Amino acid sequence: MIAYHYLSMGLNALARAHHMKSMAGHLGAAVIAGYFVGEQRPNLDSKVYKGIEDDLERIMRGESVFGKRMYKNSKLADRELFEPFPKQKPDETLIDGVAESLEKNIGSPRESGHNVIFASLAIRALKEHPEFATPAVVDGIRKLISLFDNSHPGSGYYGKKRGRIYGNKIKLPNDDGTPLYTDMEGMTIAVLDEVINQKPEINRTGYGSLVHVVNHAAAIADLSVYGYSELVPRAVRAHRDHLRLWRNLPNVADEKGQVKVSQFTPHTAAYWTSGKIPYDRALLTHRVKTMFGFDELAAAVDEEAKEKAAYNKLRFMI
Repeated sequence: MIAYHYLSMGLNALARAHHMKSMAGHLGAAVIAGYFVGEQRPNLDSKVYKGIEDDLERIMRGESVFGKRMYKNSKLADRELFEPFPKQKPDETLIDGVAESLEKNIGSPRESGHNVIFASLAIRALKEHPEFATPAVVDGIRKLISLFDNSHPGSGYYGKKRGRIYGNKIKLPNDDGTPLYTDMEGMTIAVLDEVINQKPEINRTGYGSLVHVVNHAAAIADLSVYGYSELVPRAVRAHRDHLRLWRNLPNVADEKGQVKVSQFTPHTAAYWTSGKIPYDRALLTHRVKTMFGFDELAAAVDEEAKEKAAYNKLRFMI
C-alpha cells in the first residue's frame, strides 16, 4: 500500500497550485493518483509501492518539470505546495463547488484534458475522505480549475516546417475515421482500441500523447461514479475532440525516432527494479496518473480481452 499521508499532501498541493499556474496542478494530482494506485491494487509487490513512493518523493523534492523549474517567478517552492493548511473544520457540502468550477470549462478540451483530470482526482479524494474538504483546500482547487476557463486545447507538433501549433488553430477533416461516441462505453472502447493499436514506428507528439487521452477519459469515468453524471455528455464530446486532435497529428518518427517501449509493465516489480525506469516525456508526474487512470478507465466497461491487450501496451506510454 501507499502511505496515507500522501493523499492529504497531494490535495494541499493541488489547492496551492494556482499560486504558480494551472500546470502546477500536475504535482498534487500525481501524488493523489499515486496514493489511489495502492487502493486500486492492494496486493502488488512491495517493490512497486516503493517505486511509486520514490516517484512521489521526487515530485515533492522539486524534480518535476511542472513546478518551480517551469515557473521560476513563483514565490513558492515545490515542497511548500504540499505543506498543511491552518486547521479548519471540514465541510462536505463544499465539494460540489469543484464540479461547479469544472462545469464552466468542461465543454471543450482544455490543455489536453487537465481541467477534468485535476478536478476529478480532487473530487474522488474529497468524496472518499471528506475530512480533507476544508474551505481552504476546496477554494484553492476551485481557483485552479477556473484557470482553465479560457485555455486552448493543448498543442501538437506538426513537423519541422510547421512546428508546434495550438489545437484551436487546427482545422480537422470532417471525416478522419475517429469512432463516433457519445457515452462512457463508446469513449472507453475507443480509447482502449487506440492504446492497443500503438506501433513503435508511429510517433505522434502533442496533446499530451495517449497518456492524456487515457487520463482524460478516466477522469470523466470517475465524474460519473462520484455523482456528477450530468457533466458526462459534454465531457465526452470534448474528449472526442481531444482524441481527434491527437489522431490527426503527423507521424514524425523519421525526425524523432521510433516510440520508446519499456520492457516491463508498471505494476510489476521488474519495472521498478530494472534500472531502466524512463523519466523522459515528463513521466515523473504522469507515470502514476496513468497507472491509476488506466485501471479506472478499464473498470468502466466489461471488455476483459481489450483490457488485457491494452494493458500490455502501457509499455509504450510509461
